[in-house]
Amino acid sequence: MTPRELREIVYNFRESRIILTALELELFTAVGDGAKTSADVSKIISSNIRATDRLMNVLCNMNLLEKENEKFSNTEFSSRYLVKNSPDYISNLMHASNLWDSWSNLTEIIKEGKTIGRDAAKNKWKENFIEAMHYRASREAQKDLNNLDLTGVKSVLDLGGGSGAYAMQFIKQKPDIKATVFDLPDVIPLTLKYISANGFEGKINTIKGNYFYDDIGFGYDLIFLSAIIHSNSFEENKRLIKKCADALNANGQIVIQDYAMDEDRLTPEVGALFAINMLVNTKGGDTFTQEEIYSWLRDAGINDIKRNETIHVAAQIIGRKV
Repeated sequence: MTPRELREIVYNFRESRIILTALELELFTAVGDGAKTSADVSKIISSNIRATDRLMNVLCNMNLLEKENEKFSNTEFSSRYLVKNSPDYISNLMHASNLWDSWSNLTEIIKEGKTIGRDAAKNKWKENFIEAMHYRASREAQKDLNNLDLTGVKSVLDLGGGSGAYAMQFIKQKPDIKATVFDLPDVIPLTLKYISANGFEGKINTIKGNYFYDDIGFGYDLIFLSAIIHSNSFEENKRLIKKCADALNANGQIVIQDYAMDEDRLTPEVGALFAINMLVNTKGGDTFTQEEIYSWLRDAGINDIKRNETIHVAAQIIGRKV
């Protein structure tokens, strides 16, 4: 690496901040299908005219807007992916805006070893987070579940299931499955909206609660934990996996879909970076090694453990209650 390359990495935040600000202001949506002056857009988004003009100029240089005769228009890319009413709108980017705030505290968090907290109401954190998870899961669920053996599976618990995207996919792949989504009391109302919007109203059961303290139900043939363990500490996960094992039928499966780090914790690289994301956003979250995950399963009486790779970096660790 050269000093110049290092400077480029350090200053990359500027482009990221520009895009996130434009998304927060719904600037691309305000531009819409036509051509508008920066004054026109400023009026729509209630912003300063000069500042809006300068922001839009930079977005042109980033190939996200086009400018002709002092009027701006969306590019083909921004029209498709950055305008809110577009079918291909990348809705999960707003979660990155939330993460900006927590990552800005990284220096103090490294000193203290714990997250500082966030203003969830101000940032609409939970809604943006669930939307981000739904955006990803709805695009990956089918291929992820193709890795699983659903023979004899009649009852599935999607633990911390958020929008219910995976619960919906379980039913799509095997219509006779009884699927249940368990999540926090303030998440389940969002879950129900996604379930209804996707035509699964009345087909998926929901349970409100905290999976550390509340009853998660019983009699499941498969319990699915996607992007769950990285939010918890080692000991919390050990207790949670035991709780899941106790809720399984004989020969039932626990499927953990998450980063499974090598023993040196350096790879996969995205998992090492994500460990910092958990440091700044959770009290005890982390990315864990494959052996750590295997140990929770073995200690809970789950055997016949194997690992599947997925289309993304996360792995599936699968164990059976034999």
